Amino acid sequence: MERVCFRLQVKMDRMDEYIKRHAEVWPEMRAALSETGWTNYSLHIDPRDGLLIGYLETPDLEAAKAGMARTDVNARWQAQMGEFFEELSGVAPDEGFIRLTEIFYLP
Repeated sequence: MERVCFRLQVKMDRMDEYIKRHAEVWPEMRAALSETGWTNYSLHIDPRDGLLIGYLETPDLEAAKAGMARTDVNARWQAQMGEFFEELSGVAPDEGFIRLTEIFYLP
């Protein structure tokens, strides 16, 4: 099982709306994530600067991302979420996140 941690930067003037949208994640988006292998998935935000940290576990990150890329719900979600982030240069958030390197793990 891969443990994946990543970061993105939420625009400060959009942070409240970004948080609100994640309190109301569409049921079909939640189902698609589960069906494509995204487990123990969580997002954490620093309200001081908009730094977003995500964490998930999956058997294969590339397969999980490819599975989501084949869903209509992900295309709709990513199109809406892209406007909330800094420095994506036209790339969808699920393709533009920066994966962090694990340096310690205590099971």
